[in-house]
Amino acid sequence: MTRDVFIAHVEREQEALRGFLLALCCGNKSDADDLAQDALVKAYLSSAGYQEKGRFRSWLFKIAHNTFLSHKASVRTTETLDDARSLISPHAADNSFEHQSLYLALRTLPPKERSAITLYYLSGYDTKEIAAITDTSEDAVRKQLSRGRDKLKARLKL
Repeated sequence: MTRDVFIAHVEREQEALRGFLLALCCGNKSDADDLAQDALVKAYLSSAGYQEKGRFRSWLFKIAHNTFLSHKASVRTTETLDDARSLISPHAADNSFEHQSLYLALRTLPPKERSAITLYYLSGYDTKEIAAITDTSEDAVRKQLSRGRDKLKARLKL
């Protein structure tokens, strides 16, 4: 892949990538931007290995997901919404807007469940695509989605 082709693909997918990482980072724009930058650098460095067989977005999201997981030690998971509220950064994307309660609830999910929920509901991937992005089986994705939904319903009291 040439540099110009890579740039064209990134320009087309950049907003979706940032939205995906913003959800994984529970609204923390600074963390999402850092992870996006790391993921794009990794993608560029490995772009020679990209084969035009699949969607560029899926390939890029896989790199971003792996980047998120490698940084998950710094992304603290909380048990309750009150614990999550105590971690809100002043740099949170929607600190006082409609998605804040969702971001707080997502923060309580383990990273794999958070990834599955985010990819399925916010990015529109099916279980097969999520399995490919996250290097798991479709059955594992369905379990992560089920557990994540149950936890979100309980925490958001839906």
